[in-house]
Amino acid sequence: MYKKAIEQALQTTKANIERERFGDKFPHVGINSSNQYELIENEGWTEGFWPGILWLSYEYSGNGIYREAAVKTVNSLRNRLQNNWSLDHHDIGFLYSLSSKAQWIVEGNEDARQAAIQAADVLMKRWRGNMNILQAWGREGDPDNGGRIIIDCLMNLPLLHWAYKQTGNESYREVADKHTEASRRYLVRGDDSSYHTFWFDPATGDSHRGGTHQGYKDGSTWTRGQAWGIYGFALAYRYLQKPEYLETAKRLAVYFADRIPEDGVVYWDFDAPQVPETKRDSSASAIAACGMLEVCGFLSDSDPAYNKLMQAVNRSIEGLANDYSTKEEDGAEGLLNRGSYSVRSGSSPDDYTIWGDYFYLEALMRLEKGIPGYWYER
Repeated sequence: MYKKAIEQALQTTKANIERERFGDKFPHVGINSSNQYELIENEGWTEGFWPGILWLSYEYSGNGIYREAAVKTVNSLRNRLQNNWSLDHHDIGFLYSLSSKAQWIVEGNEDARQAAIQAADVLMKRWRGNMNILQAWGREGDPDNGGRIIIDCLMNLPLLHWAYKQTGNESYREVADKHTEASRRYLVRGDDSSYHTFWFDPATGDSHRGGTHQGYKDGSTWTRGQAWGIYGFALAYRYLQKPEYLETAKRLAVYFADRIPEDGVVYWDFDAPQVPETKRDSSASAIAACGMLEVCGFLSDSDPAYNKLMQAVNRSIEGLANDYSTKEEDGAEGLLNRGSYSVRSGSSPDDYTIWGDYFYLEALMRLEKGIPGYWYER
């Protein structure tokens, strides 16, 4: 089943290339009541996921059409980096792990390697030593965001770990470790759920409170945030081998697995009222599946969590492939339906999401071919 789903995804991706509708823009989220993606300029946080899909497609198939399109996007993102355009945020890892670093992993391209290291240097500028965090959004000292972290940032940290391995510069690893520890301490709650965001006082470094930006309410568990946490802590363990990071990833994963609905795809927030009209988030299920596979790679199959998580992965991916994919929709540009960008703000609450498409394809590749994406060297 996974092979068929991959081939359907690659067929959709190839059709997107051949239509030439994207041009120099990047797919972002779906357009309501349409088979098309909203296209954006290269100035947001999601532009790395399209090249990530293209590199996965090329690795699987060897078809040069995917490589040609991927290289074009890498060059666009390298130009953005060189011009320091719209990079004043923490999502540098999302942008460059799946573009420049991916090209380095796949092809050993030295220009791509240098661009990825340069991107890691840009991310390091977000470091706020008095709080031991990488500031998520806004400029340094911003009154609203100067002391804010969000759980998503854990997926940006592999770029720093990789840069350490490439250069031997300890500061990359130290910053990534300290931010991971702050995330473990302040974003993970005692019942193994998670906050989306946490605020510190940028002047004193004191911790203030946890809350949400996209979840149902401050004390709820936004499912995509929980998924970022599963994968992010598992990757931190891969790089740092600290047992507490694997244990945290496992706890978050079991919490998620215990709350997967019958059809395999989670609602947008675990605490939102689960009624027929409640929005799902197919992207959260795809991300969590990748994270659970990463966790299981470090567990013995005799560990009860291993079987629970592998069952959750298969149920999620089968649900996505059978009931949420666009396999029977002619002309569809996305791979998955029913992703939510921000239900809370009403922004694309039930659409394609380019990150959901990427992680869906990554999960399929992991299951079928052992291709793990571009968060670390193979």
